[in-house]
Amino acid sequence: MRRSHLLPGLFLIAPALAVSANSVQESPLRIQETSLETVEVIGKLTHKGSVADSIAGATLDVDTIAQRVPTHPAELINGLPGIWISRGDGQEHLTAIRSPVLSGAGSCGAFAVLEGDIPVRGTGFCNVNQLSDLPLSQAGSVQVLRGPASVLYGSDAQHGVVRLLSAAPAETREVGVSLEGGANDYRRISTGVSDTIGRNGVRLGFSGSHDGGYKIDSGYDQQQFSARHDYRGDIWNTRTLVSISNLNQETAGYVTGLDAYRDSRRRRENPNPEAFRDSQSARLQTRFERATAAGNHWQITPYARHTEMAFLMHYLPGTPLEENGQRGAGIQASYDYRLGENLELLSGLDLEHTNARVRQTQESGFSSFPAGRQYDYQVAADVLAAFSNMDWLFAERSRFTLGARWESLRYDYDNQMLAGDTAEDGSQCINGFTGTEGCRYSRPDDRRDEFSNLSFNAGLAREFANNLSASLRLAHGFRAPQAGELYRLQNGQTVADLDSESIDSVELGLRKNSEGLGFSLTGFYMEKSDVIFQSSERLNLSGGQTRHYGVEYELDWGLAPQWALILAGTYARHQYTNNVSEPGSDTLIETRGNDIDTAPRHMHSLTLGWTPFAQTRVELQFQSMGSYYTDIENAHRYPGHDLLHLRLRQQVAPRINLGVRINNLANVDYAERADYSGLAGGDRYFIGEPRSVFGDVRFEF
Repeated sequence: MRRSHLLPGLFLIAPALAVSANSVQESPLRIQETSLETVEVIGKLTHKGSVADSIAGATLDVDTIAQRVPTHPAELINGLPGIWISRGDGQEHLTAIRSPVLSGAGSCGAFAVLEGDIPVRGTGFCNVNQLSDLPLSQAGSVQVLRGPASVLYGSDAQHGVVRLLSAAPAETREVGVSLEGGANDYRRISTGVSDTIGRNGVRLGFSGSHDGGYKIDSGYDQQQFSARHDYRGDIWNTRTLVSISNLNQETAGYVTGLDAYRDSRRRRENPNPEAFRDSQSARLQTRFERATAAGNHWQITPYARHTEMAFLMHYLPGTPLEENGQRGAGIQASYDYRLGENLELLSGLDLEHTNARVRQTQESGFSSFPAGRQYDYQVAADVLAAFSNMDWLFAERSRFTLGARWESLRYDYDNQMLAGDTAEDGSQCINGFTGTEGCRYSRPDDRRDEFSNLSFNAGLAREFANNLSASLRLAHGFRAPQAGELYRLQNGQTVADLDSESIDSVELGLRKNSEGLGFSLTGFYMEKSDVIFQSSERLNLSGGQTRHYGVEYELDWGLAPQWALILAGTYARHQYTNNVSEPGSDTLIETRGNDIDTAPRHMHSLTLGWTPFAQTRVELQFQSMGSYYTDIENAHRYPGHDLLHLRLRQQVAPRINLGVRINNLANVDYAERADYSGLAGGDRYFIGEPRSVFGDVRFEF
């Protein structure tokens, strides 16, 4: 068992003083659906955030975050329409936004994960677990956008966006401490302080957590620090954000065997006790804002980021060790100006440079998996992008939007080893099963690659009486190949001749926002081309085609003064529209028309909130996950599951707040994610945890 501790003995808890006890009780749970008007969140939205209101999405406010006290991104975000954060072990996860759960080296490139408007990882160097870098429990709000948003957010916003918006500094001094404990020796402490003095406002937050792990030889320690400083000047205002995160995790892998999640003797099984993940990240950004006399606005945001990670790839033969890191800096600039009383234009320029490195090693070799270094390379990446978005109120209640973005991503790849599919010393591997020469991993020669893409969106929205509005949106998005898809090759491939994936989307929306009752209904159809996939010979290729269509809905209903109900969900199909092959198979498989694996056709959530007294808040959440295929041939299926969660928040004194959460209240046997691999034992599961109880207490001074 391996674990390093940055701050040993720390056990952590919820939002760093982000919420006052009174605000938690006085505001019932609300998930704010974006509409024609700007969503009101903690702190002023950025320029891009204001434009993003024309994109289907929802915002989880500070009261919802405080009620749920998330220990994992899935606990906060799941339940929104069209979204599934598939929970792995510890802080690991995969993401689906209007998509199947995507996996693989470049899958995370379909989703932009942002702090404000700044990506948490460099373009081309995403990580599937990057939501764990965000201090979600300390956020002012979390916004999730569904569908292509490439015009505003670039390459990594093909299917959707997750944005953390920081909590603004308090107007008067606030200090808070939260302590939490729960199942599997879980402990968390959170502290925070905030104040505004004159022109300066500050908010500091820290949380440190320890999880003993449900599985044998699993668990993690995590520490997160966030700071925000606001300055209100005579001409320029500034907002500076600092985020630092450390994760030391013992990782449990898949449990194999049909319906293994139903077997009580196997639920704590960990077939990979040697696996671990150590990850550190740090980010800094300062946004400069200025309003002109004519009412136009400048925003300029320089930023820098640094990440380091080491983890044992337990899902690969030989369990190689990967060590990677990236350092980067960039600047975003935008100008929001009016061309007339009813016409507004937002234009901007994004520049970014990233230096990244990857090293993969294995202690002992066998067959086509040699000992020693398998990959060792560096990549420098440069991004240049320009965008513009027009917003035209052409009639009293009618609005037209039109936007476009041009983006160029250039890679400069430097191989630190011998090129080809040899061992580190140049010797050939012999495959023990086929007797053929060639090592599994292949390294290209030094090279440069460049990808230029154009995206656009157009929208029409109309407001009617009784706060009812309808919208039509067309969008074309893209994602450039990730560095891992281009340079981590296999089976003798020397060049990955990949194109950027593209996506075309059309959606229709109907929304109503009024006191006591609100709803949204969105229908969408999307087609993707040049989808990057791995062939039967484990070659990275373009040329895949898929389609995605469905309906998303949300109903927010104040049943009575003390009762609130939120119903949300999606009915969708995610299908292959051409034939692809499963890695390791011999020929193309007839997949045209098949459901993509790990793509449930329906997901639903019902949340019932009850406030019997001003100091008491009770929330019962029901989540239903539909069945889905676990292989591309659609021969194996996971039946789905239904879960109940109960949350109670009680103010026991003016400055003391107690909370209790019970996850999986009905103690259902289920899998967080199911998978099928003929090469890895058949049916595989990340087994969901049984009924788990957590409690917390918050003090304010």
